[in-house]
Amino acid sequence: MSITLSAADLRLPPGPVDLSAIDSGATPGVDADKKAGKEALAALGDELSELQERLWAEGAADVGHGRAVLLVLQGMDTSGKGGTLRHTVGLVDPQGLRISSFKKPTEEELKHDFLWRIRKALPPKGFIGVFDRSHYEDVLIGRVHQLAPADEIERRYDAINAFEAEVAGAGITLVKCMLHISAETQKERLLARLDDPTKHWKFNPNDIDERGHWPAYREAYEIALERTNTEVAPWYVVPSDRKWYRNLAIGHLLHETLSHMNPQWPAADFDVDEQKRRLVEEVPVA
Repeated sequence: MSITLSAADLRLPPGPVDLSAIDSGATPGVDADKKAGKEALAALGDELSELQERLWAEGAADVGHGRAVLLVLQGMDTSGKGGTLRHTVGLVDPQGLRISSFKKPTEEELKHDFLWRIRKALPPKGFIGVFDRSHYEDVLIGRVHQLAPADEIERRYDAINAFEAEVAGAGITLVKCMLHISAETQKERLLARLDDPTKHWKFNPNDIDERGHWPAYREAYEIALERTNTEVAPWYVVPSDRKWYRNLAIGHLLHETLSHMNPQWPAADFDVDEQKRRLVEEVPVA
């Protein structure tokens, strides 16, 4: 087994994007099978958990820098956003997580700019925030179904870049992942849901209607990826036809991000020896 996976294997290069040229079934950086890939993710768990706990501890101790991580999961239906939450994000302590899922905007949200509800969901210091879908819905489904005028859709790309630069400047590291699957894989996963009564609750007949817009969605993704792939908030395209690879890849992205941040256990703001002495010399509890 060989695993050399790094962020560089998944980072989208600048310039025009052609998703059809990126193999959604590939396993860049990993020469291993499903069993080995799952074992590698489990082995990553302890280190990932400690790094997250150190970040959480920094935030709880209010050490002054206010750092956090925001993991953006964006992809077509069945690409595995929920699976990533269970198998990868689930490796860390839930008390340091804030997960937000963005559905159709409410009447209240529609009264505001499209980023209004996104700002409210940003992770506090010390947290790992996860967006299950995100502000990119407003330039994806918004573009495909013409939910806003064309000039408003165009404005949003620059607005997203400005917003993400602001977020990064405030100490929140963005990890934007496009979960890349093929139309064939989506069809297999939808059929699997229909074949399993325990998965019927996950099936939405509208998903079949949306498949008819696959070329339009691909184009919308390509435009969004190209227009918002910046130095402060780059895109990572994660081949997701193989669920085990998707989970492992995002685990490595989080691990590499947290390792680079290098959070530290906060120093005690009290005299440790003095507190030990007090405990040793305390009056016995009756």
